[in-house]
Amino acid sequence: MDSMQDLFGDVISYYSRRQAIDDGVLIDVSQTASEAGFKFPVALTVALWSDYVKPCEKDKAKGQSESGRLWDLLHMLHMAIKGILPHRTVEGPGPGQTTYYRLYFVLKGRRRLVEVKAICGPGDDLEPVITIMLPEED
Repeated sequence: MDSMQDLFGDVISYYSRRQAIDDGVLIDVSQTASEAGFKFPVALTVALWSDYVKPCEKDKAKGQSESGRLWDLLHMLHMAIKGILPHRTVEGPGPGQTTYYRLYFVLKGRRRLVEVKAICGPGDDLEPVITIMLPEED
């Protein structure tokens, strides 16, 4: 066998990271991530965004904002990667690694400790990319 195609056959379907961003399944936050010190493209899952980054009206009235929450999420990941914040990192079954870390979000006026995970792996063109999500997401 000369190639993966010989072994497994033709690709039935392929859903790229770019398609996921275009469809709104992933939210590209690379610009803000770059400002926070990241060198790779970064995206969040829509579940993480809608459940934690986007504040409800009550929290907005108390000064919470999407930009502030996003900055906190990215900053805390950066601190975890540097080893300053407690975290755990596991090597994936394929290329890349997964970092789990925790941070506080204000949700409906109450502070809540939330665990998230960030996966650094290959993008559409095998370049390194980071995807941040809830622990139960893949």
